[in-house]
Amino acid sequence: MLETETASTRIADKARLIADSIETAVIGKREIVELALTAILVEGHVLIEDIPGVGKTTLAKSLAKSLGCVFKRIQFTPDLLPADITGTGVFNQKDSQFEFREGPVFANIVLADEINRASPKTQSSLLECMEEGQVTSDGITYELPHPFFVIATQNHIEAHGTYPLPEAQMDRFLMRISIGYPGRDEEVRILSRPSQGSPVDRVEPVITRDELIALQAEVADVYVDPSLRDYVVDIVAATRTHPMAQFGASPRGSLFLLHAAQAYAGLKGRTYVLPDDVKRLAKPVLAHRIILRPEARAKGTTAEMLVGEILSQIPVPVTM
Repeated sequence: MLETETASTRIADKARLIADSIETAVIGKREIVELALTAILVEGHVLIEDIPGVGKTTLAKSLAKSLGCVFKRIQFTPDLLPADITGTGVFNQKDSQFEFREGPVFANIVLADEINRASPKTQSSLLECMEEGQVTSDGITYELPHPFFVIATQNHIEAHGTYPLPEAQMDRFLMRISIGYPGRDEEVRILSRPSQGSPVDRVEPVITRDELIALQAEVADVYVDPSLRDYVVDIVAATRTHPMAQFGASPRGSLFLLHAAQAYAGLKGRTYVLPDDVKRLAKPVLAHRIILRPEARAKGTTAEMLVGEILSQIPVPVTM
């Protein structure tokens, strides 16, 4: 037990260092930073969706820089091709044969900036990468570096020149988060920063790739009571039977919610998961996996509202 407690404290301490480093660039969004760290601790991909100008790209780049991993950024555009992401075979005149030239996806952390500006064909090139951690080209499979994360951003209010992410692609993301506007005091602090240089330049790496891998292994040891597994299943099952939902979350959603709750508990310095951990993560993990019925959308119902209603109806485990 003492070893587990030490591991849990180590997760919390490292997460605090990372969050402090990120907050030199992203001011007043500690809770959002913690959600992103939660996803990374369980090797999950993150979709940051919000209006332009609130710091989506800054958050993604700061997160990557603080982790001390190999980082690549891809600016998604309508003319981007799948080979521009995954890589392609190039003829080597010296050897008179084709050789595979790796694309920018061969990194530990890949920022897919404005992912919905690329065509569905290009978007689909990430499916194998995000699900299996590999790239297949000309019948040959190439393993991606470990760990591997995709942090994607998109502006949800733009329609011109954008392509909505298909449901299968959305389901690959462990969670979808929204940054939102800063508070008044936070915005004053933003305006008070030096105008020279990028805020990301002030972010420093605080852990190494090997330390990150070790933290991920420790998260798996966070205890989950059987009653909480039942709780997760009941929540996800309710998304499938809700009258306003055309399709609910799949078993992948159940797994992601459970694993994310373990990481969130470890991030908070605990060796066990609480029902509140599950409730806190249910919306960012499940909402983007739910397809609402047309009449629900016409009434202004959102997937987040539906998950909130379900959480208010499912009995919370009281004995663990």
